[in-house]
Amino acid sequence: MNKTELVAKIAEGASLKKVDAEKALEAFENVVMEELAAGNEVRLVGFGTFSVKENAAREGVNPQTKEKMPIPASKSPKFKAGKAFKDAVNK
Repeated sequence: MNKTELVAKIAEGASLKKVDAEKALEAFENVVMEELAAGNEVRLVGFGTFSVKENAAREGVNPQTKEKMPIPASKSPKFKAGKAFKDAVNK
């Protein structure tokens, strides 16, 4: 499913126009990104939790040259599915 199909399903499920459903989805995406960038979690009970995982700096190896190279610290978005979400997927 791509974003256009998701917007259509949301519009149908919430009895909204596709334009309004797309605005709602984009607002949701923006809020989640802003909160994660600020270091906060977004918890949706039953659905899941969006959070940020911090990856420590480490030393890696270039597979072509076998040279050691530093890999800087970074942050990655993470999603942990809630119980209701897991149960719905495992029906």
